[in-house]
Amino acid sequence: MNQGTHPEELPAEVLDDVASVVGAKVTLLSRLPGGVNGGAMRVQLAGGAHAVLKAVPRAHPHHLDETLRAQRVVEHMRRRGYPTPAWLGVGATATHVWHLMDFVDAAPAPELTPSLVEQLMEIIELQAGQASEPYDHWSYAWLIATGQESAVAGLDSNETPEQSRLRQSVARLSGYSSVVSALVERLRLVCADVPPPRETPDMVHADLSTPSNILVRDRVVVAVVDIGNAGSGTRATDLTTLVWYTFQDPLLDGVRRRLWTRILDLVGWEGAALLAAAQILFMLEVPIRRGRHDVVPGVVKRGHRALDELNALR
Repeated sequence: MNQGTHPEELPAEVLDDVASVVGAKVTLLSRLPGGVNGGAMRVQLAGGAHAVLKAVPRAHPHHLDETLRAQRVVEHMRRRGYPTPAWLGVGATATHVWHLMDFVDAAPAPELTPSLVEQLMEIIELQAGQASEPYDHWSYAWLIATGQESAVAGLDSNETPEQSRLRQSVARLSGYSSVVSALVERLRLVCADVPPPRETPDMVHADLSTPSNILVRDRVVVAVVDIGNAGSGTRATDLTTLVWYTFQDPLLDGVRRRLWTRILDLVGWEGAALLAAAQILFMLEVPIRRGRHDVVPGVVKRGHRALDELNALR
């Protein structure tokens, strides 16, 4: 997700637009801490209620439509008990797209623990069979992992401009270094014969990372936020994201085995390899694009380790 706008940079017309949509004056209070939440602002509505405003520069002509899609996903999942804050309003000015949601009095999770992973696995089960928007993360993961074009595969591509840019950036990773090229080649070989998915039954959060997007109180998950990229696919996508972050702490090795087992139950070994490859490529692309060259060797090492573990489960 985009970092968003700092409060001191937020144009006055954005606040005016928010006020006109929600029917209440909006006062900026503070910028919320955290990685992705760097662009989220705590605000007060007339009457005293607090809320969270996230405003990002308008990136392309369909940006508002994407945000409205995310709002529909939020409404759909909240009706099924999914712990994500209600969205109070969505809108856009000539320069920004914004959404306003309920404020949750909780903090971003400082780190993953076995208990948090277990809780998140239960929350992800609420996503089963809940695909409500034709925004297919499953097929997109296949395109990323195999390096093929959607037209060649016979897939209907509804990529957003951001997804298209990301896929093109991933396609250039091999040119970074011989070490990265070797990992990319290994991933491509693992996924070479995996057919494109034909079913997308589940809701997919697609950005289930810590500490940014998981809010906890007394070590209990009370909210999952930053749902703007949510869509359809297999919930194993979000389980695979958790697998990646469990490598940060040896104490999570045991719960990672439970994650692998659940992923294999849901999508089989080939599907697990596809999702793992896409996750590794995403995690490579970010530091390379941002010039974080010191991070790349650790990502490469973790990528090979993930593949080695998965191969041992074949």
